[in-house]
Amino acid sequence: MSPVDRLREALPDAARDVRLNLQAVLQGGALTEGQRWGVAVASAAAARQPALLSAVLAEARSRGLDSAAEDGLAAAALMAMNNVYYRFRHMVGKPGYTEMPARLRMGRLAQPATSRADLELFSLAASAINGCEACVRTHEDVVVKGGIGEEAVHDAVRIAAVIHAAAVALEAGEVAGGHEAVSAA
Repeated sequence: MSPVDRLREALPDAARDVRLNLQAVLQGGALTEGQRWGVAVASAAAARQPALLSAVLAEARSRGLDSAAEDGLAAAALMAMNNVYYRFRHMVGKPGYTEMPARLRMGRLAQPATSRADLELFSLAASAINGCEACVRTHEDVVVKGGIGEEAVHDAVRIAAVIHAAAVALEAGEVAGGHEAVSAA
């Protein structure tokens, strides 16, 4: 049984739909396997649930998708920074802030382990989880202009939504005492 399958089985009964959706979104669709698992890694990292991230990373690496996994982790880390910064600028709405340079390093965007479009796709998923409208719009535009179609973008956001739901369900199950923490081993 794969790490993600073990994790799915550990989801509480209240999250039966999440269990089924987790299986469905990680198979097929408009994304390549690398894109699918890069999005899953970025989403799991953004969702901040250690057992989930461990399982998704182990699964991606077992499939030989180390570059996608690394870019997924990089995207989540960059978006943890950028989503806070750009969400602030968007929420405040003062021109003075939007005219100031961010001065935040984002060198990984220029040198991804996969491709620029894929890293942007992973960033889009993390930004959707983090709730940064400005970042979601920007990444979606770059991704589509980079040749990734809207159906693939839709699939990526579906993965992000289900991964986030799995993180919530795992945390709720742990708090409710119904399940012990899950390991990827």
